[in-house]
Amino acid sequence: MEPITFLAVLLALLQSPVTAGPQTNLLNRGCSQYNASNPSSFVADLNATFSGLRSNLSASHSAVFATASRPVYALFQCRDYLSSSDCLACFSTAAALLLSSCAPANGARVIYDGCMLRYESAAFFDQGSLIGNVGLCGNRTNRTAGFAADVDGLMMDLSVATPRISGYFAAAVRDGVYGVAQCVESVTEETCGSCLAVAYGNINGCPPNAEARAVDAGCFMRYSDEAFFPTNQTVDLAPFLNSGSSSKTGAIIGGVVGGVGVLLLLALAILLWIKKFRKSPNRRKGNILGATELQGPKNFRYRDLKAATENFNDKNKLGEGGFGDVYKGTLKNGTIVAVKRLAITKASRVQASFQSEVKLISNVHHRNLVRLLGCSSKGLELLLVYEYMANSSLDKFLFGANRGTLNWKQRFDIIVGMARGLAYLHQEFHVCIIHRDIKSSNILLDDNFQAKIADFGLARLLPSDQSHLSTKFAGTLGYTAPEYAIHGQLSEKVDTYGFGVVVLEIISGRKSNDMHLEPLTQYLLEWVNFFYNLSF
Repeated sequence: MEPITFLAVLLALLQSPVTAGPQTNLLNRGCSQYNASNPSSFVADLNATFSGLRSNLSASHSAVFATASRPVYALFQCRDYLSSSDCLACFSTAAALLLSSCAPANGARVIYDGCMLRYESAAFFDQGSLIGNVGLCGNRTNRTAGFAADVDGLMMDLSVATPRISGYFAAAVRDGVYGVAQCVESVTEETCGSCLAVAYGNINGCPPNAEARAVDAGCFMRYSDEAFFPTNQTVDLAPFLNSGSSSKTGAIIGGVVGGVGVLLLLALAILLWIKKFRKSPNRRKGNILGATELQGPKNFRYRDLKAATENFNDKNKLGEGGFGDVYKGTLKNGTIVAVKRLAITKASRVQASFQSEVKLISNVHHRNLVRLLGCSSKGLELLLVYEYMANSSLDKFLFGANRGTLNWKQRFDIIVGMARGLAYLHQEFHVCIIHRDIKSSNILLDDNFQAKIADFGLARLLPSDQSHLSTKFAGTLGYTAPEYAIHGQLSEKVDTYGFGVVVLEIISGRKSNDMHLEPLTQYLLEWVNFFYNLSF
């Protein structure tokens, strides 16, 4: 090495306050409360998965792996500024912690400053932001004038630029503020952007704290007034801030405040400024949820839900179903929810298993499944609290007042969303859940017309639900497979049949049991079969 080159390298090392190391400062850890049915076999497969991950890390800072015999899915990722040896050291620390404190739980995650490791019994690689995401504010304070504004500007730019950078990682230094943002490489650019928008909102309330982190299932952000990565690892964010179809302001508005305008963004900034001076001293507390359960449902007070729905007033009724009526409710904090009054509460088994079954259902997390937020009970009155879907149910857009307003792209996306939701219930969640009542009124639509399956898991509250063969019918005629309706034979095919009927409704715009069809084809399936035979 030439003397001048050696001197430049030496000076760079001396000027950098960063010390080498795997950065194993523990930020978050969570274990599922559900154990694998065969613990010894599961732990053996988990060890095999971790061994495969370690082998894949020799050439990369990120790896995913799954064993073949009994799938155990795992994902590991280091911050890009760690050396290969420090990355492997961080992995070893993370794997040892999960094996010693979580296994044979069928899902767990640990997040350090330098890396994250997660495993599940179901695939989760496409997940971004999940409930439980949190900002972790440090204990030191930086009173430098303009520090909060500098942090805000850098974090905003990182949240916008990182999804557009190959590898979803960016490190930058600006006005004495060091910051990084990272997404897991298995998500899409859109998912990465949405996750970092949430992270930006979580970390933005920390200044004047001198450092902070935002942790989530699929992304990570950190800032500090002290260097925690080598300065030669930084990237110029400018080329990535104005690329794409929207500006950085538009991306943050869309991710943080839903794209409702500059005035709301200004209002959000004011609220965050107020929150900065009212932060709870316990802000570091928090946990992240994954594909399996890492916390239970929230227990709502019955009187609060009664007040939220105005004593279950009919004017707030959203719909009626076999499991009970659903009411729109507004909680004290302004959150709008959907409250279902279960109509199957007289069975003693329902009373006995309500809490455990609701706990299971509340931990089914997927973009195409309606989220169960919590529950409440008072005597024989059992209530379930769901996220509110502004566009109501699919049947309203197929057969109701909004008939004909869905375009073909929206219809296609709804079909794909239904399929993904059912695949998760049948194959990817650690317990196979058969819905039994797939129909257009049980497919809800969010603000973006994304399909979300409702009422999944409620059939588990019915008696005689302990075996693969059940004589207890829980479906709707016209959508139910003949072998289930007639003989009570229950399998995943029951949901597949209902899915097929709903697909035909989406394509044709006709109800499955429309009595106004041609005289010889009074039902949708007969009508489809009639034209199918004509074509041949």
